[in-house]
Amino acid sequence: MLQKRLKLLAMGVMAMMLAGGCGGQSNSSEIRIGANMELTGGVASFGQAAFNGIKLAVKEVNANGGVLGKQLVLASADNKGEASEAVNAMTKLISQDKVKAVLGPIVSSDVIAAYKVAEENKVSVITPTGTSAAITMAGGKVQDYAFRACFIDPFQGIVMANFATKSLNAKTAAIYIDNSSDYAKGLAENFEKAFIANGGKIVSSEAYLSKDQDFKSTLTKIKATNPDVIFIPGYYQEVGLIVKQAREMGINGVLLGGDGWEAPQLVEIAGAAALNNCYYSNHYSPEDKDPMSVHFVEAYQKEYNQQPDSFAALGYDSVMMLVDAIKRANSDDSVKIKEALAATRNLQGVSGIISLNAQHDPVKSAVVLELKDGKRVFREKVNP
Repeated sequence: MLQKRLKLLAMGVMAMMLAGGCGGQSNSSEIRIGANMELTGGVASFGQAAFNGIKLAVKEVNANGGVLGKQLVLASADNKGEASEAVNAMTKLISQDKVKAVLGPIVSSDVIAAYKVAEENKVSVITPTGTSAAITMAGGKVQDYAFRACFIDPFQGIVMANFATKSLNAKTAAIYIDNSSDYAKGLAENFEKAFIANGGKIVSSEAYLSKDQDFKSTLTKIKATNPDVIFIPGYYQEVGLIVKQAREMGINGVLLGGDGWEAPQLVEIAGAAALNNCYYSNHYSPEDKDPMSVHFVEAYQKEYNQQPDSFAALGYDSVMMLVDAIKRANSDDSVKIKEALAATRNLQGVSGIISLNAQHDPVKSAVVLELKDGKRVFREKVNP
């Protein structure tokens, strides 16, 4: 009997060792979190910036004693800017790395694709920059484990429509979107509604597809309508080419965009001169003199030897949202983290004060930036 008991005990110990050897090791002195990021691929510039902000925040939190006396351990996975890879990355972070929460992805379609894996495992997802309303609401239902650090697409579209009509006195507008992008469609739909509500008229609506290279045919159609402004809510790769080709064709009027313009590569692709008379909505300006923003800019420049953009700021803020939730929950239990995240109120972030509404979306300000000789210049702040 004793020999049988010893054999059973040995088998139990072996099973525990095997279970512990699969994926990330649990450790009472640490809290494991994940980053599901677009580190390579078409939007790698965004992913790298957000990941830099995340790493800086984790470093600062750990240097100040961690959370609940535990150190944050950051695991990462590159989703390559592809929805299927975002699903794989989420699976890896949860099943192998045993994370308590996941930061990212940054692109809305990647977040939406990967969310179900997180929900099934009761792991919260905080996207730093996914602006699609469908991330946090689907089928009229709030997605319990989905959160974000940024404002949403409808707000961006409204901000730019109001800026066009009220600050630029525009009466007519053309809309030019990537027809394969939920992000572009969301901004365009709300821009159009607000622009018309403000007394404006949409004189042209044209579309292109991601990775197109030649836009002159549709730009010729837009040019013929002579709009006061052209709204192009795309990502910097195509936007840079569109702006460049538009200027070459003699389209010298105002061009407007959303936060997808926020990348240094935009200037490299379009050219600094071509981007004059261009404006876009954004989450943050490094010119903000709030003490937390000033600290962040200084720390980021020291760490990476470059000025942070809004993706870096929102990556940083997503960590601060998670840390705040863990502190208020007084636990690293994933369900309790979810409940605390939903109750986030008046959290001071680099990008502004963050309070989540019933849909898990922040109610916060936006900024409009102007491009002058290739440099971003703060134009105005817009409150919700």
